[in-house]
Amino acid sequence: MKARAFSYARPNTIAEALDLFAAADEDATYIAGGQSLVPTLALRLQAPQTLIDIAHISELRGIALDGGWLRIGALTRHCETLADPLIAQHAPLFHDAAPYVAHPAIRNKGTLGGSIALADPASEFPAMALAMGAELEIVGRDGARRVPADDYFIDLFQTAIEPGELLTAIHVPIVRPTHRWAFDELARRRGDYAIVGCGILADMQSTRIEDIRIVFFGVGNTPVRATTAEQCLIGKQLDQAVVHVTQAALADDLAPPDDEHTPAAMRVHLARVLLGRLLGRIAGAT
Repeated sequence: MKARAFSYARPNTIAEALDLFAAADEDATYIAGGQSLVPTLALRLQAPQTLIDIAHISELRGIALDGGWLRIGALTRHCETLADPLIAQHAPLFHDAAPYVAHPAIRNKGTLGGSIALADPASEFPAMALAMGAELEIVGRDGARRVPADDYFIDLFQTAIEPGELLTAIHVPIVRPTHRWAFDELARRRGDYAIVGCGILADMQSTRIEDIRIVFFGVGNTPVRATTAEQCLIGKQLDQAVVHVTQAALADDLAPPDDEHTPAAMRVHLARVLLGRLLGRIAGAT
């Protein structure tokens, strides 16, 4: 199939992009890297009257420290999350997840903001934004706001972004010397969507966990924060008994759907295996 006919606009500023969307009576779609949007246009799953190309807006670029936060512009490409030293140092779960995102050709075009705005529940970057406690900078015609990742993901492909608004940046709290982190995913082939994936950010005092965020992807309609499992770990040392209790607690955190490829019980089992593996890495890093 081919996309339906549409108008094309290329604004140079955020304000111009917002005005173009309003002028199209909301029958418009923003495009940046286009790695998810172009296939849906070709299949006519989306058929906007106007396509607004935001890839040339300089305000959406840049990676810089801002107090205790790392501000990452929405147009930062997937490959940049792998190569940029500030991201590697201060937002390490983005850096560690990047090699698992699709394939190099897609990573060279896809944008971090586009991935998080789409919020595919099987994608790495939305889940890692939640694992790191990021805040999402969203701009509309009424102004800008920052939404914590815990409040951003609402349902399947549904986020706190309202029609016409733009995700302009991701603000990540910079990691401290006491932080430990780990990422991994299980997939049939490298580059495939993960059957299950997980990212963990833990604040350690010696060998004891002071705070921890555990987030899974590929197990529900949104990235899933395993809060019950987290509570099993806070204030504890990472010994084998604690890990086993935490793995068992995932039964209260995860309720993945059955599908034709992977039964829900198998997905939960793999999540437990992955959690044990990642907690072992964190314990070994202390």
